[in-house]
Amino acid sequence: MPGTETAYQPTDRTVPTRSRERAAYDRELVHAILDAAYVCHLGFVRDGAPVVLPTLYGRVGERLYVHGSTGSRPLRMAGQADPGLPVCLTVTHVDGLVLARSAFHHSLNYRSVVVHGTAHQVTDADEKRTALDALVDHVVPGRSADSRPANGKELAATAVLRLDLAEVSAKLRTGGPNDEPEDLGLPHWTGVVPVRTAYGAPVPADDMDPSVPLPGYLAAL
Repeated sequence: MPGTETAYQPTDRTVPTRSRERAAYDRELVHAILDAAYVCHLGFVRDGAPVVLPTLYGRVGERLYVHGSTGSRPLRMAGQADPGLPVCLTVTHVDGLVLARSAFHHSLNYRSVVVHGTAHQVTDADEKRTALDALVDHVVPGRSADSRPANGKELAATAVLRLDLAEVSAKLRTGGPNDEPEDLGLPHWTGVVPVRTAYGAPVPADDMDPSVPLPGYLAAL
């Protein structure tokens, strides 16, 4: 059954032409990279030209969901296209700045995922609500149950795209600089500057009732 294997099968589009040793297809690793990010970049072709849009997303099992206005280009195109809209979706984390002795070997430590496939507009009402809850919970787990759900008017103004995780790859770089042997004696600082994401203390809205307590899921961030 699709989604039960421990790894995604490589394809011509998911095997990189450079640094193939950094590619990975492990399903749990791909899920972990996707679940740890907030923004993806969705690429598609409109009128013969490439378009790439940053957007929020959510994952439910082996499906990714993105949402937007019913008038947005990719959502409108996915609803009009048959059998759907060909897309490429990417997610990237920067984990470190890799400073080598030579300018050529400077790099980044990173984790990334690339998904190729066909996006379809979600028309089933139950799936749409599930997708929208997943989008909210992807930002802060538990938030969808602690907020008013979308009403009929809001649902009518919102479109959701579904992209199955089938043609998928991850790519990672870890470790220090890869300097040339003849550069090892050069008097330049070399190493890695770690990059981390940190959350600040939650700031309540000016119009919030002061008696409303801070939710546990925010205190745990």
